[in-house]
Amino acid sequence: MKNRLLPVTFLIAVFLFTVFASIPVSSQEALKSTEEEYYDFLSIQGLAERPTLNYRTLSDSEWKLTGGAAEGNHVWAGNNLGTRFTLWQAANPADNWFTRGIDQGITMKVYGPEWFNSFNTAAPYGQNDGALWQGKGYNTSLTGGIRFEAYGFEATIKPQLSFSQNMSFDIMPSNYDSEYGYFWGYSKNVGVDAPQRFGDKPFFTFDWGDTEIRWSWHTFTVGFGTQSIWLGPAYLNPILHSNNAASYPKFDIGLRKTPVTIPGLGWYIGDIEGRIWTGYLSESDYFDNDDSNNHNMIHGFTLAYAPSFLSGLVLSANKVCLTKFGDDFYKYLNPFYDSNIAEDQKISIGASWLSQSGGIEVYGELGIDDKINLPDNTIESYITHFWHTMVYSVGMKKTLSIYPSKNIYGELIFEWNNTEMSQDMQVQWFYSFGMHHQITQGYTNRGQWLGSGVGYGGNSQYLEFKLYYPKGVSSLFLHRYNPDNNFLFKESIYDVATGETGDLHKRTWNCYKGILSIGVSSIYIVSPNLYLMGSISYQRIVNPLYEQEPRYKTWHNINLIFGIKYVL
Repeated sequence: MKNRLLPVTFLIAVFLFTVFASIPVSSQEALKSTEEEYYDFLSIQGLAERPTLNYRTLSDSEWKLTGGAAEGNHVWAGNNLGTRFTLWQAANPADNWFTRGIDQGITMKVYGPEWFNSFNTAAPYGQNDGALWQGKGYNTSLTGGIRFEAYGFEATIKPQLSFSQNMSFDIMPSNYDSEYGYFWGYSKNVGVDAPQRFGDKPFFTFDWGDTEIRWSWHTFTVGFGTQSIWLGPAYLNPILHSNNAASYPKFDIGLRKTPVTIPGLGWYIGDIEGRIWTGYLSESDYFDNDDSNNHNMIHGFTLAYAPSFLSGLVLSANKVCLTKFGDDFYKYLNPFYDSNIAEDQKISIGASWLSQSGGIEVYGELGIDDKINLPDNTIESYITHFWHTMVYSVGMKKTLSIYPSKNIYGELIFEWNNTEMSQDMQVQWFYSFGMHHQITQGYTNRGQWLGSGVGYGGNSQYLEFKLYYPKGVSSLFLHRYNPDNNFLFKESIYDVATGETGDLHKRTWNCYKGILSIGVSSIYIVSPNLYLMGSISYQRIVNPLYEQEPRYKTWHNINLIFGIKYVL
């Protein structure tokens, strides 16, 4: 996953151009950033407009305050949430069909710098942090950058430099050439590139992060870069794509959130959004010794619709495909292209409903892997095996008025994820949603999962309460999950369960790995431009090595986080 480059100058541009006069306007926010999560909290109250329906990147996440918030009436009013500076504006802008689709000026936005630090006392812990791998010991990352927009063109430079102390801890026997590789797969060196540990030494990693160049006209957009994608409505563990792994080079084209009106009738029927992309994935240094298979292609297609006649509802469909390189890569840009044995295709369909009057959002997402793997391609097979390889996520967000006169509000968040193998797989063959026998590295990039940060093959329940107040936000969270139950479920494949001894339940019942995490975190706004972040959590890791004896062996991990961010 990690290369060991150590550039030291990439944040210099952060401090340039700060003397320009500016006009605050809407601005783009990074995935899972303090600002994005605050804007999302406001959107549930009807105080901000969500800029996307389903496909989120930094460039697409252009939030706008609405209602009373636009007049400065919201919890963090007076604090700097980031400003897009106008460097130059055309005094007499051209007015024609083409120029009306672009901003005729030059704007700039500075990101950070942001310094993140964590320490794990006993085992790796952390997710949705880009290329950073939060192993045992001290971990840190530094991000920052700058963004320019001019006449439809957008240029963003926002890399990430990280360090992991990577202290030693007990791991399971590897299934791959590297002794640090994942502990199971379909066969030797076939399964997934998700190392248990990234070597035996501390290391630095440089990643281009949310860097890209783009051109947009109205809502049409085309770009090339490495910005992370978040697909679907999930808060913590998306089924198909998140910012959990290192970024990768990709080209994309499509439509941002676009209102649709029937020509001639003038009927507004809702908003649509669609994107197609293709990218270049890489293997980590801790998988196999075969240099000929170090890279895969990823192709994606997403479409979302928000009907005008059902306010607050968003429907979405996503499809991704991993394949080896070839001359016919263009065929994967067709979202209806069917799969064959040399590819790994995954589909998800999602729905979310937001009631601003009730301050509540509910959402769900279903994922299906290799949909063609049915007894046969008939309607009967779809009826009888609809649930084949199915995984799901459901969740809820609810805002609460705690002390409105003091501008104190709460938010309750709950999410349930399940990516365990469907029961019919237990009479077929070894299986995991995150693995594929043709794409030997599985659904990963540089050694980390592309989608769900807790991995695939288990289940997760997450509950968090946030308290927003004028000087920051504090939260209490509880997270319980099994990272990979499929490792044990596969033991019941074929006739293994009955066998001669019939003792499968005795050999596996006490071996399931489970993690319970409970913690508190806070972001304190020291001044309108300076944010301090801190968190402490405890992880009780039961059966960390999937062992039956000693029964219920337990590790105790303390995760400490401290961060500082300057917002210009």
